[in-house]
Amino acid sequence: MSNASLSPLPSADRPDVTARLRDALLGASFTADGLLELLGAPAYAALSRSETVPALRATRGDTPLELLVRLFLLQQPVLHARVADVLPVDACLESGWLVRAGDDEVAATVDVRPYGGPGGEDWFIVSDLGCAVGGAGGIGNRAEGVVLGVGGASMTLAGLTVRTAVSAALDLGTGSGIQALHAARHATRVTATDLNPRALHITALTLALSGAPAAELREGSLYEPIEDDETYDLIVSNPPFVISPGARLTYRDGGMGGDDLCRSLVQQTGERLNEGGFAHFLANWQHVEGEDWTERLRSWVPRGCDAWIVQREVQDVTQYAELWLRDAGDHRADAAEYQARYDAWLDEFETRKVKAVGFGWITLRRTGSAEPSITAEEWPHPIEQPLGETVRAHFDRVDYLRAHDDAALLEAHFTLAGEVVQEQVGLPGAEDPEHVVLRQNRGMRRATRVDTVGAGFAGVCDGTMSAGRILDAIAQLVGEDPVALRDRTPAQIRLLVEQGFLEPA
Repeated sequence: MSNASLSPLPSADRPDVTARLRDALLGASFTADGLLELLGAPAYAALSRSETVPALRATRGDTPLELLVRLFLLQQPVLHARVADVLPVDACLESGWLVRAGDDEVAATVDVRPYGGPGGEDWFIVSDLGCAVGGAGGIGNRAEGVVLGVGGASMTLAGLTVRTAVSAALDLGTGSGIQALHAARHATRVTATDLNPRALHITALTLALSGAPAAELREGSLYEPIEDDETYDLIVSNPPFVISPGARLTYRDGGMGGDDLCRSLVQQTGERLNEGGFAHFLANWQHVEGEDWTERLRSWVPRGCDAWIVQREVQDVTQYAELWLRDAGDHRADAAEYQARYDAWLDEFETRKVKAVGFGWITLRRTGSAEPSITAEEWPHPIEQPLGETVRAHFDRVDYLRAHDDAALLEAHFTLAGEVVQEQVGLPGAEDPEHVVLRQNRGMRRATRVDTVGAGFAGVCDGTMSAGRILDAIAQLVGEDPVALRDRTPAQIRLLVEQGFLEPA
């Protein structure tokens, strides 16, 4: 499809109309909570899967909220006379939020999705028609410059971002503006960039309709719109990371070969971060024959930055191609055209010797340390969102362990982290377990095997005794040489601290 299929956008220069529209939406309870109450949990959840039939069935009445859901979320025309009782219709028509549909109906020019902010704010995410429901799995529009609404990737990035007060934040590739909206809560100044000028326009609408401060909007790819001397305390990006043959769709295809866009983005970030600043990216990366994916990703990390790289999923090349062919609706196209596009994806992967593609996130923190820490791991298991505080705590622990050698660890005091449980695994009736597992019920929800000394050590860590004194007591209890125990245990303590089971007191 071409840009000709995209609707004209509402004016971004009519704050009076936008404010009146926001008041009307709130007055009708067109909010995330109101939507859940109206639709019920099953129909509400179906929207995230791009299924609208349950929501359509739940909005067959004539209440103001039902009208607004059909108009702005489900793209159904509604009677002009009826909606005039709910919205400032004439002002919305004049400023482009609505258009006439037939003789007596009006239709929305953009999708508007209620979105609950982390502090209970009532926000609204604006996107192109067909893109509010289900984000990247939306319900229709796949024009080249289309701007998507809220998807799972957007919410994942928002959830893992460290939220501390900062002077300057950068949302790189802003799309519909959801990351800029989150950043506006805790950043004095927010800059949002995008290669697509339509996305910048929609970001301005999202911020205004949500009652948030305006961001500085700049057009361009990656760091091109940023001046050489500009730096930030926070950088976030959900970039067009799809590894594809060509650049058909602006919102997902970066236009560079393989995973070069994600690599370039990460490598160029170090010089843009202030000391102590964080950068968060979603990314895809290639698993290349003969290469370790962790080493590939480690090579991306800029000098002077700590990094935490988490691979959440891996797909073989056929699964990956099929995922994004379906995303673009190619599976509904002519069979020969679908096969040709599928072949092109596999040709691209074969040329680059790619056997699979990893999905995950990359977090950087600018550090003054002479020896930056890089953690690259695979963690496909369930986690607890939001994860921002867990991410911040990870890097705090990196600093702590970097500053404490084994002797210092033995002098230190620790406490067991909250909601850690112990599991013992062994044959029924056996006197001793085969192994002991410590498991977190918060954050990353990690599990790690420990020996009986490690389990006993963790169990008595309440901050009152140093690690060395605890080990001496355990040595006396189990009849082991305390010097030998002190020599072999710091590595286990270091691991438990690194993974968040133990916290410095």
